[in-house]
Amino acid sequence: MVLVTELTTKLGLTVPVVQGGMQWVGTPPLASAVSNAGGLGILTALTQPSPDALRKAIQKTRTMLKPEVANRCSKYGAIGVNITLLPSINPPDYPGYAKAALDEGIRIFETAGNNPGPVIKILKEHGAYVIHKCTTIRHARSAQKMGVDMLSIDGFECAGHPGEDDIGGLVLMARAAEELKIPFIASGGIANGQQLAASLALGADGANMGTRFMCVKEAEIHDNVKEVMVKSDERDTIHIFRTLRNTARVYKNKVAVEVVEKEKAGCKFEDIRHLVSGERGRQVYVNGDIDAGIWTCGISVGLIHDVPTCDELVQRVGKEAEDYIHKLASLSANKSSNQSGREARL
Repeated sequence: MVLVTELTTKLGLTVPVVQGGMQWVGTPPLASAVSNAGGLGILTALTQPSPDALRKAIQKTRTMLKPEVANRCSKYGAIGVNITLLPSINPPDYPGYAKAALDEGIRIFETAGNNPGPVIKILKEHGAYVIHKCTTIRHARSAQKMGVDMLSIDGFECAGHPGEDDIGGLVLMARAAEELKIPFIASGGIANGQQLAASLALGADGANMGTRFMCVKEAEIHDNVKEVMVKSDERDTIHIFRTLRNTARVYKNKVAVEVVEKEKAGCKFEDIRHLVSGERGRQVYVNGDIDAGIWTCGISVGLIHDVPTCDELVQRVGKEAEDYIHKLASLSANKSSNQSGREARL
């Protein structure tokens, strides 16, 4: 059995799994390994300090792709680039990052964040395939009007920013299936094949996994962080910035707890800026000090029990999904068989 969905057909994947863009994590070794394994690997644009640095990262990633991957993949190519637009007084050069990636031949993009319209317009003018991540159905409808090709429906379980509506993926995906006219993939809290099968049953065409791909051998994260993730469970995350209406789910370490306590006391962002700086968070991944800063982590950490290679993980997720789909199909077959038996006895 091979899982065939809109995602696999359009992008030439063998398993309907996307490695979501993650700050400091979506680098060439990980993105190339996911694509080599049959999923969609994604480079995170803002991990690179400039558009020119992104160009070099794209070039490096291509040298790490297996030759057969290019033949397998669609006209859109074998890798994608994530561009997340964040609220900022001095925003990065988002159009510059988009144009740099386009110049390097990238035609698959994952977008997310505030006011994505101008960037999406640039990408679509160059024939790109755009997957836009949303945490609400109303935002998904807006992105649909902007002309994106696919949506990534991000539930409350996710790492990073889940929005302010607190809607879990189970309901959010069912609502997406009711409301949307374009395909979508499931995102947030997904780490195994059982959840991929469930996502497909809810109308999704695949799954986006972020936290799970932090804990693979190719992820450029200190081994101590991966060991901590394997030992953690679904209770080991916490929300910060709730009082600032910019909620973010992160790993529950000493710094995150301190931030939440300061928020409860009525702090302003300036009071916690030094605690939540991106550079401090990056040092967690570089040095392995779990309490060095804030680092994002979803509740799917409770489903992470090992540190496989990307190939091992992607193939396992695909096989598990197929097995669960067969199991569900057998429920219907057994019902038909039991019904036939009862009719025969009558």
